[in-house]
Amino acid sequence: MTERRDDEHLPRAVADRITRPFARFLRIESATGLALLAATAVALIVSSSAVSGSVEAFWNTPLGVHFGSADFSRSLRHWVNDCAMTLFFFVVSLELKREMVHGELRSLRMAAFSLAAALGGMVVPACVYLALMHDEPGVHGWGTVMATDTAFVIGALALLGSRVPASLRVFLLSLAIFDDVGAILVVAIGYGSAPSWPALAIAAAVVAAVRGASRVGVRSIPVYYALGAGLWLALDAAGVHPTLAGVVLGLMTPAREWVSDQRLHSILERVLSYPLGRHWSGDTADRADLRRAGVAAKEALSPVERLEIALHPWTGFVIMPLFALANAGVRISLSDLTSRITVAIFAGLVLGKPAGVVALSWLAERTRLARRAEGLEWPVIFGGALLTGIGFTMSLFIATLAFDDPGMLSSAKLGILGASVVAGSAGLVALTWLARRKRTEHGRREPAVTSEAAPQR
Repeated sequence: MTERRDDEHLPRAVADRITRPFARFLRIESATGLALLAATAVALIVSSSAVSGSVEAFWNTPLGVHFGSADFSRSLRHWVNDCAMTLFFFVVSLELKREMVHGELRSLRMAAFSLAAALGGMVVPACVYLALMHDEPGVHGWGTVMATDTAFVIGALALLGSRVPASLRVFLLSLAIFDDVGAILVVAIGYGSAPSWPALAIAAAVVAAVRGASRVGVRSIPVYYALGAGLWLALDAAGVHPTLAGVVLGLMTPAREWVSDQRLHSILERVLSYPLGRHWSGDTADRADLRRAGVAAKEALSPVERLEIALHPWTGFVIMPLFALANAGVRISLSDLTSRITVAIFAGLVLGKPAGVVALSWLAERTRLARRAEGLEWPVIFGGALLTGIGFTMSLFIATLAFDDPGMLSSAKLGILGASVVAGSAGLVALTWLARRKRTEHGRREPAVTSEAAPQR
């Protein structure tokens, strides 16, 4: 392969020395988990400090618009939970759409394996919670134990590196994505208010407008942002949790590029055929070709890819840590450790979650409705299933909707934090032990192979 000349690169700038290492840092998905962990630690420290009252007052600061008798305002915490998290669910849905079109989930049976695991990981822990909270105040918090935190799970797998198979990462990532989408549907249906049918009709009209704009070839991202804002407002007015707008728009985003590779090459070859010189100005054919090449280079990537590249750093390093700062703070007291809500959430996440993941995925494969990826063994699945008990972000999100009483919410947060620590530790220990055992068994087989091969030399 020939080396590139200096004039074949884009011009270098001083800022590149900062942005290029930072771009490499953003590619490490586990860094999202580290940022989230740091924000959680800060929230816990602040909640137990002397400034906790001031910080709580800050998050409860009303922010919005007053127009005559109309009042469209919420607390700062509600804006983070309702508006910023919509962008998080939008990116989650983009990832799901990409995997379904280009990734491992293109195979319906492999997708069914992850989907079955996600369903089991939602239904079984909810049943555990309901059984422990039967006829108790707080029984409506069943949705709190149904979600898995994608960032923390992928971050935990990153700590293990090559000791876990790549198929486990794909399985847990797709499971977590299905899980998050399912959780937001639970939020929209189980924790919304009575629906307003006129507002729902407006939301349906906005969805139809998005579909129509896509069909006629509108590719302006700001247009879709405006339509997305309209959908968010319509769902909010309808009594449906507005974060559902992120899921709907993410799944509607096209995953196919507009400009094919062959067309891109043809357009670029036309530009490259021009002789060197300063002739790219004025209303000329060569300038039109240059503009066309710029559009083609951008549209050679699908909207799903472009949006994911642009938004994933913002959701991972801004929105999720901001959510943790706003919601993860809790004062730890001995009375909360024995609270019925704390125990039910802990049991649902630590015990119910992995049991549901393994049981339903096994049943799906047994009935031949689904297929496991090659190299994904059941002991490894069980170790990964333990990690799904890390509910954190989504569990906290649902808990803030399910529990109005501050005492119940504090107990719920304690259960979520405790379960996330135990589930994460148990999963890491189990997967490390499995990797070590496999390496030991491989080492025992090596001498036998060598001794048999020696006489033949």
